[in-house]
Amino acid sequence: MNDDYDPNAALFSGEDEEEKSEEQEAFEFVYERNPRRVSALNDLWFYNLMEKIKQMELPSEEAKMQMIFKLTAGGILDMLGDSQPPGVAPEVMSNLDMFMGVALTNMRFKVDLLGEQTKALKSIDPAKFEKDEDYLRTLSDAEDAWWDIAQPPLDGRNPRDAIRETLRKYGLE
Repeated sequence: MNDDYDPNAALFSGEDEEEKSEEQEAFEFVYERNPRRVSALNDLWFYNLMEKIKQMELPSEEAKMQMIFKLTAGGILDMLGDSQPPGVAPEVMSNLDMFMGVALTNMRFKVDLLGEQTKALKSIDPAKFEKDEDYLRTLSDAEDAWWDIAQPPLDGRNPRDAIRETLRKYGLE
């Protein structure tokens, strides 16, 4: 068990807490707590996982490390799915699949799809619109349409097809 975390430490720091925005609070809750979550998962799984690995006859250290990763990732994915209400879990996992599809497509083609999309959207000049609503509508329409436009870094594929092709390789399309 890891006893390094003191939940009362902030009470005695002598610093006044400043107001945080909803986005800051959400970011802290989701990301800044991850080291603590890692410690909790370590206590939850590590020793049982190591015991399972010892019982397996794996041919190499790399095979052991890969098995550790796969068992850990599988456990986390199961927890993620189980932690969602049944009506929401498929959508959460579908969003995760799409996120992985974008990341794997980026890696495959050595591109940053979201960065490329942002560059394209920045080329739309807000000064050419009389109303902010018209600009925002045009921006939203362009954002949606971009995924269906062939992109040179994807060997002429459109991003949607490239991602689908990537996900198909893993049976996730």
